[in-house]
Amino acid sequence: MRILIVEDDDRIAKPLAQYLRRQHHIVDITSDGLEGWEWSQSGLYELILLDLMLPKLDGITLCQRLRAASSNALILMLTARDTTGDKIIGLDAGADDYLVKPFDLKELAARIRALSRRSPEIRPPILIRGDLQLDPSTQQVTYAGKIISLTPKEYMILEYFLRNPNQVVTRSVILDKLWEFDKSSGEGSIKTHITNLRNKLKASGSSEDLIENIYGMGYRLVGK
Repeated sequence: MRILIVEDDDRIAKPLAQYLRRQHHIVDITSDGLEGWEWSQSGLYELILLDLMLPKLDGITLCQRLRAASSNALILMLTARDTTGDKIIGLDAGADDYLVKPFDLKELAARIRALSRRSPEIRPPILIRGDLQLDPSTQQVTYAGKIISLTPKEYMILEYFLRNPNQVVTRSVILDKLWEFDKSSGEGSIKTHITNLRNKLKASGSSEDLIENIYGMGYRLVGK
């Protein structure tokens, strides 16, 4: 899942982003509401973690703008305000859920999982391509029953291929979909990740190269 954190307190935003990246999410951070609005217009984000008290544009107003613009992103508000009235205001503004600071990261992860199940995008519980299986609920990858240990980037690349079978995926698309805005990375880095991913798939027992290089275009996952 691609997540945008709109939070002006680095003591909260940075550890939160690190935790979510370890859960194989793609995470961007912005520290004010106006920039959060601008970034959200890319349409890339499936979930926005939104602080209530923000500089330049407060969280309630930003949430209202997003809903008025027909944004389909899930919105989870993070705030120190814990009264029933504050929660009602946030939910009425268009938030899908509300979490009071300080919060437990495991509870946040559970709420994200619950919100993702409400998403209109229907995704298969287990992604299968021949003997290759990826279970998004456990983030476990296996080939012929053998567990494959992947880095977060390798996992995200493989999941994207499995969700887009038979499609030729360019390196620029991988950069747009799977890399954070605040990280500098070139196409050479993608090539390295895909090479490592190929090697791990082969080491797991695959008799063929499951990721095909389409010369001058990009990559495609092969098999059925």
